[in-house]
Amino acid sequence: MTPSTAQQVTVFGSLHYDIMVDAPDRPRKGETVTGHAWHPKCGGKGGNQAVSAARAGARSAMIGAVGDDDFGRALLANLDRGGVDRRFVRVAAGAGSGMSVAIFDAGGDYGAVIVSGSNLTLGDADITCASETIAQTAVLLLQNEVPEAASIAAARAVKAQGGRVLLNAAPARKLSEDLIALVDVLVVNAIEAEFLAGTAVVETLDGAAQAARLLVDLCPVAIVTAGGEGVACCDRTGDAFALPAISVKLVSTHGAGDEFVGALAAALSRGEGMRAAVTVANAASALLVSTPEAERQSL
Repeated sequence: MTPSTAQQVTVFGSLHYDIMVDAPDRPRKGETVTGHAWHPKCGGKGGNQAVSAARAGARSAMIGAVGDDDFGRALLANLDRGGVDRRFVRVAAGAGSGMSVAIFDAGGDYGAVIVSGSNLTLGDADITCASETIAQTAVLLLQNEVPEAASIAAARAVKAQGGRVLLNAAPARKLSEDLIALVDVLVVNAIEAEFLAGTAVVETLDGAAQAARLLVDLCPVAIVTAGGEGVACCDRTGDAFALPAISVKLVSTHGAGDEFVGALAAALSRGEGMRAAVTVANAASALLVSTPEAERQSL
């Protein structure tokens, strides 16, 4: 690719308006827990990763859809603030914006429920409209929060132009052979690795490394993040490495995976090797989880 296009990262994926709730613990089935604070946040894995890639120095573009509502307008404004090219984020008539509710416990961990809304309207027309951006894409980021058929079409379009496809297979779901065949780099967390590789519970860095070795049966490069344990990577040549997590004071784990993926894509778009790119992404994720939510916009 020419120097003018080498740093283009395009995200084809989800945008959600998040409601963040702080509570002493997450509720069990049938339980009501009294929280002590809440605040809104613009997210969705796609939106988060697009902002992260821009923050890491890439030319970041987003292809997605929002509703014609207050949530949608807030999501568009957030992409603008993050320096993301959002010309191809469509306002979907008759569909509400995607949203989620995330509940954080006292330890900084969370659970969330998403409502996909307008994200489910993505399809071939969105890819056609963004053909110029597709042609300039060095790395395409995909997730599992939009229709798989649309992700496959986006991946085919980028691969036809010589770009690479990075799939963050989250949330966990069965992947079709058509999608797997298009993926160059697979990134999953411990839960997703367990689901896709059929391994035992991934709780250690060694466990993440074992899962990564199994997942290269699916994709040429597999990366497994294991939270506070670290990250492991393996490719089909047998090259494998693992990096321990950087020791930081944990404030919130929310968004850590998306920060990792966005920073990884930005590094790969610059031509960094895989070990160097994973090292950069590991550091970016550590910085995010040690930064209060209110201060993350300025990172």
